[in-house]
Amino acid sequence: MRGVSRASFAALTDGLADEGVTSAAVATKLGQELFAVVGLLDTEHGLRRALADPGKPAAEKGAITSALLRGKVVRRTEDLVVAAAESHWASPGDMVDALEQLAVEAMVFAAQADDGLDDLEDELFRFSRVISANPDLRAALADPSVPEELKRQLLGTLLDGKVTAVALALINQMVAHPRGRPLNLALDLCATIAARRREQLIAVVRSAIELSVAQRRRLAEALAGVYGHKVHLNVVLDPSVLGGISVQIGDELIDGTAVTRLAEVRRKLAG
Repeated sequence: MRGVSRASFAALTDGLADEGVTSAAVATKLGQELFAVVGLLDTEHGLRRALADPGKPAAEKGAITSALLRGKVVRRTEDLVVAAAESHWASPGDMVDALEQLAVEAMVFAAQADDGLDDLEDELFRFSRVISANPDLRAALADPSVPEELKRQLLGTLLDGKVTAVALALINQMVAHPRGRPLNLALDLCATIAARRREQLIAVVRSAIELSVAQRRRLAEALAGVYGHKVHLNVVLDPSVLGGISVQIGDELIDGTAVTRLAEVRRKLAG
């Protein structure tokens, strides 16, 4: 998001915190309704443009939104969407992206209320890696000709009893409404929001061998010292690494693998 949209999103995030979401059930309801609004705005392009139109008075857009949602969603959902309509956005897409992220934030609140935030991060990350490694499953879940209900049944078969309810709900949402993104990227977005809720960064660590508990702790402490935040490690076993590890945090790659060092030697010899 660009400047004006970032400021509006920050204000909405503060508004979500001010809603006093105190239970998993309340947070889940809020998340589900915000996702439904996102689906509506993704479908109704004219409505989306009208609500994000910077030339329309904020009060007018808020009144339209309130009339549209009154009685169909709970009051806290209505208030957040009205606030989004009254805010300034660089583009209509930014407004809808912001509402989707608020929906994910609400689901993360639900996980936190059930003391399941750690599990949520890990489950989203693991399933994202399963999708990346299984092209047949990825294709089946991304196929628009496969009915949504069949996809839900497939996910239920794979994940029921193996992940938390919030993780399954988010995975189902991202499968049903990927919004033009590959599924693994949509899941990574959810995991990143969960990590931010815990004021942590996510580090994807690739290693040829499993790291011990002590090694994980030392690495997490070292990265926390560098970045000034707690760092949650998602460790991926990758035989192609050969030796050493690589660590990716956001767009930054810290690569100390044997493969990379060998490639650097080859480049120097070729030069």
